[in-house]
Amino acid sequence: MRKITYFIVALAMCVLPCSCSLEEETSTEIEKRNYLNNASEAENVLLGVYRTNVEDAMYAYHLSILFIMGTDIAQVEGSTTENWRIIPTNAFPTTQSEIQQTWAALYKGIYRANDFLEQISRKINTYNNTDKQRATIYIAEARALRAMYYFELVRRFGNIVLMRTTTESNQAPATYTQVAPEKVYEFIEEDLLFASDVLPYASDDTYRASNEYRFSKGAALGLLAKVYATWAGYPINDTSKWEQAAKTASILVNSGKHGLLPNYEQLWKNTCNGIWNPTESLIEVSFYSPTVSGNSDPVSRIGKWNGVKTTAIAGKRGSCAGNLKVVHTFVKEWREHSNDLRCNLSVANYRYNDEYILWASGKNDTPETAQEKDADPTKAQKEKQNYTPAKWDIEKYVENGLLINNDKSNVNWYVLRYADVLLLYAEALNEWKHGPNSEAYAAINAVRRRGFGNPNNTVSCDLPQGLDEEGFRKAVQKERAYELAFEGHRRLDLIRWGIYYETIQNTRKELANWWQTDNAKFNYVVYNYTEKGKHELFPIPQRDIDLCPKFEQNPGWK
Repeated sequence: MRKITYFIVALAMCVLPCSCSLEEETSTEIEKRNYLNNASEAENVLLGVYRTNVEDAMYAYHLSILFIMGTDIAQVEGSTTENWRIIPTNAFPTTQSEIQQTWAALYKGIYRANDFLEQISRKINTYNNTDKQRATIYIAEARALRAMYYFELVRRFGNIVLMRTTTESNQAPATYTQVAPEKVYEFIEEDLLFASDVLPYASDDTYRASNEYRFSKGAALGLLAKVYATWAGYPINDTSKWEQAAKTASILVNSGKHGLLPNYEQLWKNTCNGIWNPTESLIEVSFYSPTVSGNSDPVSRIGKWNGVKTTAIAGKRGSCAGNLKVVHTFVKEWREHSNDLRCNLSVANYRYNDEYILWASGKNDTPETAQEKDADPTKAQKEKQNYTPAKWDIEKYVENGLLINNDKSNVNWYVLRYADVLLLYAEALNEWKHGPNSEAYAAINAVRRRGFGNPNNTVSCDLPQGLDEEGFRKAVQKERAYELAFEGHRRLDLIRWGIYYETIQNTRKELANWWQTDNAKFNYVVYNYTEKGKHELFPIPQRDIDLCPKFEQNPGWK
């Protein structure tokens, strides 16, 4: 399925944005009218909507790597704001091209979804009963995709334009107005409620020939629970949504249709080899290219920019830049939980030159002395700032062919995992009930037991009973950092919790307390540029501010 999805996109080009006069019907409009004559043709066009996900401005680079740094767990390599480093250090202006590109890509996905929904609504009554059933599933998928794109927009940009139809997309820029985020969330909610009602669970799907990397009922429910949890937090703070987050997550959890993989490492073996397993993977973006050419093929930078630092070996492997670095106080804290297997599976204290070598190694070190330096917080501090994520260790995990390209890979990206939903469920119950109940403990402890290698109902790693609301809240926040490290959630979590700026400040203090080397500086450049009340949102791109006179810029960006 991953191959088919991307090689039939030419059939979907008839739904790309177009402009036509009232007097003359364009050839594109004629093509639209003459296509989608059955469910198979409709599916081809729907896959063109999915195609939005694999662009660099989407999950191939920006939403998976570039926009997720600048937190207490992840930072960009280096000590400057040069080139692309300007974004993860929060030093970028309103004119930054990457911000504009992602804004445009999300709206392109929305346009494609709207156009598909409009075209199929004109055709579906001509289908036979079997095709109508399939087409209804495709409508639900398109609405779920549209909801996901709007969710990415509203939580990153705040006050945005809500375009429900293609006609609205083709208005004159002077007519566009922003709407309150609440209105966008209501629209997202409507789409996801429809999708969760219509779509089958992945394991029950008898309608689609293949549901690999496609929306299911579990994906729609999980995303809706995440939407409610974000809606309940900063900046809207509609705390009534905690109840809806808990109840929505409960439907998924109690369905028994999804679960945690017994082995945490298997998640990364799967995503590095394009293995689809819907047990835990709810929303996953698939990348595929037979050559990893990076030309028109849907490839990503996952594992190349946010993986383990690796040098190239001609004919055997390409290099991996390792541009995403782990904030070392996060590693130091995590290592205090010595039985948590996720630490060594998530953080690479090593790199690949000709062979595996610890970052703490010096010229005269043996493997034993390097291990001692790595374990001692006071030694090799400068080197420890080079640690990278280990989840996308291409050299370790990739089995299906060589990745000799230096910049691009076939590694997939998890947008939403079942573990994320379990932690959201625990969090929502605690916030709604003003303290954890047994279901909240069960949800978070299921994640912890897997993480500690004890998935079979053992309790040695469970949270202590008797935590109050604040104590359980902090436990969930830590657990989300450990379980979902470097997967694109931390910055957005800190923002919805209303503690992003404070966390940057506290991390800088912790780094200063840890750092003991004379005549040297630890790198944490994001601290120098982050402003409270500003960097919780991206700016509305300056190009759109200039074109749309009714737009207002986000706070702090004027």
